Amino acid sequence: MSAMSPTPISSTPESIDYLPPDDLAETESKEIFDWYSQWYLVMFVCDLDKRKPLAKKVLGLDIVVWWDRNETAWKVFHDSCPHRLAPLSEGRIDQSGRLQCSYHGWCFDGSGHCKVIPQASRDGPPVHTFKKACVGVYPTVVHHDILWFWPNTDPLLATNELPSIPELYDPSYFMQTTHNDVNCGFEVLIENIMDPAHLAYAHYGLVQTVKPKDKVDHEGGRPLDMRVEKLTKNGFIGDVEGEKVKFFAPGIFALYSGHGSASSPGTEIVS
Repeated sequence: MSAMSPTPISSTPESIDYLPPDDLAETESKEIFDWYSQWYLVMFVCDLDKRKPLAKKVLGLDIVVWWDRNETAWKVFHDSCPHRLAPLSEGRIDQSGRLQCSYHGWCFDGSGHCKVIPQASRDGPPVHTFKKACVGVYPTVVHHDILWFWPNTDPLLATNELPSIPELYDPSYFMQTTHNDVNCGFEVLIENIMDPAHLAYAHYGLVQTVKPKDKVDHEGGRPLDMRVEKLTKNGFIGDVEGEKVKFFAPGIFALYSGHGSASSPGTEIVS
């Protein structure tokens, strides 16, 4: 999550088109949202360690993130060595800058090709070049200083544009980032963050909420004014109690907290 506050406010949410390009007609579409044809945030680059691989799980996929110094790029592989299926995230970066499996020492370059099988005879066939010795490689890109990956190893399918969040490049904003591992699916967490009705109860005493005119209980739950102003398969633009919100499907939510109030302007981006 990153929280940003502009000083002063240089733009309003209405002045920027945040939703990714949508080629759907305004009429109802029968297209189904494809969860595996989207870019997914992996980590802020500042939280990654170039010295060792990192294990992550996204959409039920076990992936390993590592720095390929030969290509000077972050790589995301399927977290399984093709030899004995050992997690490559438990391996290491070898002296040549390749990802090395910690089980039998197989080494892989940034394209997923096996470069070394220590146990293979030098006089035998080049078994390290066989297709079955390769690791699945996912398309990756660094955008807004965030590493994103496409959950399909076919790079030709990675066609969707990434969410554009201009505040992350605006010098009048400052940014704070936090990284938390939560034991739930990200879609559950995004739904939770979009739901302000739970604040008076789940965060009672921790989060300041508006006092209702007619209290129905001690905590102060009340009807909320929530509207969706534009809805497409790529997300929506809405308003919650006078604060603008934008959702980039499937996993980015922007809340303009304090919008319209000079006392507490700001933007909060959650993924």
